[in-house]
Amino acid sequence: MSTAALTEYRRITHNGQPHYGQHLIATCLGCNESILSIDRMTEFLKTMADEIDMVRYGEPLVARFGGGIETGISGVQLIETSAIVIHTNDAHRDMYLDVFSCKSFKEETVRRVLDDFLLPATVNCETMYRK
Repeated sequence: MSTAALTEYRRITHNGQPHYGQHLIATCLGCNESILSIDRMTEFLKTMADEIDMVRYGEPLVARFGGGIETGISGVQLIETSAIVIHTNDAHRDMYLDVFSCKSFKEETVRRVLDDFLLPATVNCETMYRK
């Protein structure tokens, strides 16, 4: 693959190196009651995509399932550059978020949307850059 083609394919630069994708994972503990609502979590996925400047591909798929202490909501919003995925736990009001895109985005924006929707007691974010 030519250098020009590789640069176009790996368009995110991190630490001076080209990367294909940015992958943020967030653990959000002690969220508010919005985490229990399928409608609210659907809106969360749409808003997250819009706020980090991604193009949504269709409507999010969101459902509650599981049993006992494993019950929660899972959802995915496809975006033209990959996906935003959530998994929640009703009993503890925790959420686990993955944002992966071959277009860069800002962690600060992800955190702001998390705070606006879920007001978690704690948020831990890690970002990986994938070649």
